[in-house]
Amino acid sequence: MGQLIYSTIASLDGYTADRQGKFDWGAPDAEVHSFINDLEREVGTYLFGRRMYAVMSVWEDMGGPADAPQIQDYARIWQAADKTVYSATLDAVTTARTHLEREFRPDDIRRLKDATEGTIGIGGPTIAGAALSAGLVDECRFFIVPVAVGGGLPFLPAGLAASFELLEQRRFASGVLYLRYAVRP
Repeated sequence: MGQLIYSTIASLDGYTADRQGKFDWGAPDAEVHSFINDLEREVGTYLFGRRMYAVMSVWEDMGGPADAPQIQDYARIWQAADKTVYSATLDAVTTARTHLEREFRPDDIRRLKDATEGTIGIGGPTIAGAALSAGLVDECRFFIVPVAVGGGLPFLPAGLAASFELLEQRRFASGVLYLRYAVRP
């Protein structure tokens, strides 16, 4: 059975994007990016909402010889994975290995997990929040950036009641803290 893993970069005060929708404050340095690449290497399928897909789709064209090694590496990881985008408003997807679904249905995700041996990544706090609320997420991987942005898009949904068991933690030279949790019912 596959594992559904929610990974995100968030501010210390709990946001993935600030009030203006910006997230440049969370851009990982080479050390953090390389660590993320090693984690993401195991993902065979990504599930995204419309906004996260728009952000991530740049990886379809990145990773050329002029880019840093960790950028080239992540571009290969992104391009090799299957992707499903959940959106009622997106007309079409523009990246390879990508499928568009109009509605997020928890039962479909349960069937996907049952049919998958590997790791399924879920990105974007809105779609991940729906999966967390439905009890579908097995693990959360949070990269906490030492900055407070004062509001924006929270990395966990309002009203979520869940228990988390700390599995791993790591502090990077930049002050970023990696926290890996199992989600407990």
